[in-house]
Amino acid sequence: MTTQQATTQQAATTAAPASVLNLSRTTATAARVLRQLRHDPRTIALLLLIPCLMLVLLRYVFDGSPGTFDSIGASLLGIFPLITMFLVTSIATLRERTSGTLERLLAMPLGKADLIAGYALAFGILAVIQSALATGLAVWFLGLDVTGSPWLLLLVALLDALLGTALGLFVSAFAASEFQAVQFMPAVIFPQLLLCGLFTPRSDMHPVLEAVSDALPMSYAVDGMNEVLHHTDMTTAFVRDILIVAGCALLVLILGAATLKRRTA
Repeated sequence: MTTQQATTQQAATTAAPASVLNLSRTTATAARVLRQLRHDPRTIALLLLIPCLMLVLLRYVFDGSPGTFDSIGASLLGIFPLITMFLVTSIATLRERTSGTLERLLAMPLGKADLIAGYALAFGILAVIQSALATGLAVWFLGLDVTGSPWLLLLVALLDALLGTALGLFVSAFAASEFQAVQFMPAVIFPQLLLCGLFTPRSDMHPVLEAVSDALPMSYAVDGMNEVLHHTDMTTAFVRDILIVAGCALLVLILGAATLKRRTA
C-alpha cells in the first residue's frame, strides 16, 4: 500500500508541470542544450559560419552584376538561417530522443512545454548571433544595398531562424533516425523555397501555386525582406509579414509540444 501511494504521488508530481510553463525549468533546459553545443564545434560552425559563407559565395558569383545580389541577397539573408536552424535543431532534438535523454528528462518534474521552450530559447540565442553575423556581413562588408533600416533586416532574419528552429523541433517527432530528419528537408523546406517568390514573383505563378504560396510562412519572410529593400520606413505590409512569420513559429512550437513523445518508435 505504501509503495502504491508513493507511485501515485510520483506520477502526480511528474505530470503536474506538464501543462504549465515554468521559467526556471525552461532556462535550465536551455543552459543544458547550450553546454552540449559548446562541446560540438562542428555544429557551432554550421550554425554561425555557413550562412555567412553562402552569402560571400553569392556576392562573388554575381560580382559582375551587383544589382542582382541586391535583389536576391536580402531574401537569402532570411532563407539561409531558416535552413541551417531547421537542420541542426531537428537532428539535435532527434538525438535526444534516440539516446534516451528525452525519456529521462520527461520522467523528472519537467513538462513538455518546459522542454520545447528550453530548446527554443537555446537555439533562439544562437539564432540571434547567427542573424547578426549574417546581416552585418551582408550590409557592411558585402555592400548589400537596402533602402530601409538594416535593423529591420536583422529582425526578419531572426524570425526566420526561429521559424527554422520551430520546424526542426516539430519534424523531429516524426523521424526515427538522423537520416530521416534530413529527408524531411525536401518535404518541408524545398517547396517553400520554390514558391516563396525568390525565383519569380508569386503573382506570376499558376493560381493554384500562388494560393499554396500564400499559406507558406517563407513567402512572408521574403515579402518582409523585400519591403525593407524598397521602403525607407516600416510599412503596414512589413508589419503584417513579420507577424505572420512570428505567429507561424509560435504555432509550430505549440504543435511540437503536443507531439512530443518519450520514445521514437
